[in-house]
Amino acid sequence: MAKEKISSLQLFYLMTGYVLGTAIILGLGATAKQDAWLFILIGIVGGLVLMVVFCQLSSYYPGDTLVQMLPKIIGKYLTYPVAILYIIHFTYSAARACRELGDLIVTTILSETPMIVVIGSFMVLMIYCLLGGIETIGRMAEIVFPIYIFALILIWILLLSITEFNLKNLTPVLGNGLMPLMKSAIPIAINFPFGETIVIMMFFPFLNKNGRQRKIGMLSIIVGGLLLIVNSIMMISVLGPEIYSRDLFNLLAATQMVSIADFLERFDALVILMMVTGVFFKMGGFTLGAALGISQLFKLKQTRYVVIVLGIIIPPLSLISASSYVEHLEFGFKFYVPYIHTSLQIILPVLLLFIAFIQRKVVKK
Repeated sequence: MAKEKISSLQLFYLMTGYVLGTAIILGLGATAKQDAWLFILIGIVGGLVLMVVFCQLSSYYPGDTLVQMLPKIIGKYLTYPVAILYIIHFTYSAARACRELGDLIVTTILSETPMIVVIGSFMVLMIYCLLGGIETIGRMAEIVFPIYIFALILIWILLLSITEFNLKNLTPVLGNGLMPLMKSAIPIAINFPFGETIVIMMFFPFLNKNGRQRKIGMLSIIVGGLLLIVNSIMMISVLGPEIYSRDLFNLLAATQMVSIADFLERFDALVILMMVTGVFFKMGGFTLGAALGISQLFKLKQTRYVVIVLGIIIPPLSLISASSYVEHLEFGFKFYVPYIHTSLQIILPVLLLFIAFIQRKVVKK
């Protein structure tokens, strides 16, 4: 895979779709209610700071992925436990995205179908794409992303036709004050979904034009974040802050309210299409990142077999991770995102950058 290349546009599509991923369907900032868009804005600012950290590390070690640069920063022996933590993180995050897709589809259109069948079928398709390597997933992103954005904009236009649509649902702005919003947003809004872009460090060496890492990374955060802000404004305007804070699938709930002349109804398929596409970006990024990490850590010549093994592990992992979707969300937002994400996506990268910076100063002296 070292000889494979991906264009700047393909990586931008892949990472912007990755940022949107499952977040566009689930809705962000439920605890902030009508201030959810401000919650996401805080996440964007934090995500941009993190992206500077990721890109600076990559500029210190050009041509190296996150796993490959670890021995140069913290030494051979510390590399193994740290790299394994990141590989587990990527694998488990892929399983979480898979579970969210399975729950949505089983809840809405395939209620009689076992979830393992839904998840397993999607995983087979995912493995087929990933076996082609990063070039294949890059081309897929180039084809799928414009369709994804078209579907999203179409849903927003349809939501404008709903009689309940009211921008006054966004008031009062900062009704509970700034500090409660900051406490709920930091670090959760930064970690999910923006902090998860740490996986981009696994793809930077495959860019066909070097020197564009920072531009691509920053644009992915900004464009993805702005789309999430607009989406949250649309959801709150239709559903109201109370329903927005309680409903598990906000975009689906809002879209089900669309009825044009009592004839054009049931646009649920668009939401399902977006969820499948979003999970394709998210799961594809995490799974490929984990596969590359394993191959590079253990110096394996073939990544294809690693992808197949991960494809076998992820579906059952997504099912045993939680007994219900509510438990899945509670574990994610009360433990995994605040603690594991913060450790691996904020604290450790900043620490690695600090060590790398000191090393460079010492070498120059």
